Amino acid sequence: MKVSGFTFVRNAIKYDYPIVEAIQSILPLCDEVVVAVGNSDDNTLDLIKGISSQKIRIIETTWDDSLREGGRVLAVETDKAFAAVSTDADWAFYIQGDEVLHEKYHSVVRDAMKKYKDDTDVEGLLFNYLHFYGSYDYIGESFRWYRREIRVVRKRRDIFSYRDAQGFRKQANEKLQVKLIDAYIYHYGYVREPKAMQGKHRSFNKYWHDDQWVEKHIASAEEFDYSNIDALTTFNGTHPEVMRKRIDAMNWKFQYDISKKRFKLKDRIKRFVEKLTGWRPSEYRNYKIV
Repeated sequence: MKVSGFTFVRNAIKYDYPIVEAIQSILPLCDEVVVAVGNSDDNTLDLIKGISSQKIRIIETTWDDSLREGGRVLAVETDKAFAAVSTDADWAFYIQGDEVLHEKYHSVVRDAMKKYKDDTDVEGLLFNYLHFYGSYDYIGESFRWYRREIRVVRKRRDIFSYRDAQGFRKQANEKLQVKLIDAYIYHYGYVREPKAMQGKHRSFNKYWHDDQWVEKHIASAEEFDYSNIDALTTFNGTHPEVMRKRIDAMNWKFQYDISKKRFKLKDRIKRFVEKLTGWRPSEYRNYKIV
């Protein structure tokens, strides 16, 4: 069984992406990892070159900054990395620059890839998510956070990155048939030093909106306001080992009263239904579980 990893990145240092940790977290499962490094304003290319592994293969790309609708440029860059994956790979493991796989799930993922390797009805593997917010001690609890997404796919020419690169689809815009596995992706997209978070927040929104919208809707403050959140809960587990150094170096404070829940009425109803039945109403599902 051959497994290729793939990812993309730009301005990782400027916006404090844990891209090195993201790559390191999937390296033990992969025979190669393709990294599409976009034209950056910092030393992102040298950062990736500095990762000590012969498995890493870098391709340099130029982002089309005119693609400013729906985060389309992110999918384009994902597809560039996916296209560069070895054609004889059985599986391709996608990881974004602020996502990390805990080492305790390595065996779960490896076993699933082996189990379904020859089952062509299974086109991908679906992961659960933990979305950290503010610090490494809190995770998002509201419905604004997606619960699951595809991160392992077949290496096939008809599979492509969908919309803003959150997930994947296949030719004719069909959803992939996937197996849900008991593994979690740790998403650290909203855990950054407040100044870096504010810069990333403004920059990221430019992949969805024009400058006028960004100026109107995104605060021009120097630091990101982490207090503007509806509901969090404390995280009592362990973080991936590759994150240890980054977590120890955290240089800002964030505390949140988890008893404060600012759910809208419709979300309160959804929570009640989910606790009662296990079903999450109106959940966005970019996949078909088989």
